[in-house]
Amino acid sequence: MSDSIDTPDWLQFVSVPSGAATPNVAEKPIAERATVTAPASQIPTPPISSQGSPAEEQPESSTIVSVSTTFYPGANIGTLPPDLIFLSSDAVFFYVHSNQVLSASENGFKSLLPPKPIKGRDDLGPMISVPEHSAVLNIILHTVYNMSCNHYSPSVETLLAAVEALRKYGIPITKYMAPSTPLYQTVLALAPIAPVELYTLAAKYDLYELAVPISSHLLGFPLSNMTDDMAAKMGPVYLKRMFFLHLGRVDALKRLLLPPPHPHGPTLDCDFTEQKKLTRAWALASAYLAWDARPDLSASSMEAALGPLGEHLTCELCRQTLRDRIKQLVIQWSVVKTTI
Repeated sequence: MSDSIDTPDWLQFVSVPSGAATPNVAEKPIAERATVTAPASQIPTPPISSQGSPAEEQPESSTIVSVSTTFYPGANIGTLPPDLIFLSSDAVFFYVHSNQVLSASENGFKSLLPPKPIKGRDDLGPMISVPEHSAVLNIILHTVYNMSCNHYSPSVETLLAAVEALRKYGIPITKYMAPSTPLYQTVLALAPIAPVELYTLAAKYDLYELAVPISSHLLGFPLSNMTDDMAAKMGPVYLKRMFFLHLGRVDALKRLLLPPPHPHGPTLDCDFTEQKKLTRAWALASAYLAWDARPDLSASSMEAALGPLGEHLTCELCRQTLRDRIKQLVIQWSVVKTTI
């Protein structure tokens, strides 16, 4: 939480983590406890938030509530004070601006917001309960404000739930997940962890510019592990692109492996007949690689399989041609397309 905030006299923040469990380990807590010491008529939260707290620890006039660490009264996220309160399913309060939410939503936030919300007590605005967990609602509101939520380290499951909620609340996904947007960057940051799930997400909403960088992390996914359910969620277009990416790289690898090292001119110690030994050895090693060809084959694996062929060569020129051929192969493989 910011060190310099302008909070009302009746709302005091204390650095006690919220008791509500979150689905991920965050670098920064989504909510902090706040102590409300004003009379009940001034408390903008329901009494339920104090259930489970020992009575002897707090005065009768005090109430402990959980408030967002980003969207709290006095947060410097707008030129005007917040005039709308969201309450998540785990009883965390988010103080936001109605104009910001309405401008982002195409359906009035699922018709939960009137066109011009009426301010409630103490000018804090109306309070609206939503069924989403605070971790999910946190991503939604960061998206609405075009703010990054990466410092909260959201889980993949939370991110997927948040994107689905964006659609429900009328927030256009194609706009708020476009390249260079904060949500786009959040998805890419999690792509190495769950490439199939996030590629499927991009496919579901036809986000091609998001699917392309994610697809580079799919090279290690065995196509034989693709289930009917996964294929149905991914859809035929992006499923075909994924298959073509895998099969295209495997075919390219086989073509690149086929030519043996170029023979050098005959010498007294190594004529063309002697050089056939290297050609046969290359054919056997390359056939081994081609048989178990994978689209994510690394350059180090190539060098490990082909480099030892030089140990059985007595001709230094043959060794050099082998090294040159392996270097050429690595360079050619590195420029083969790695995305859909």
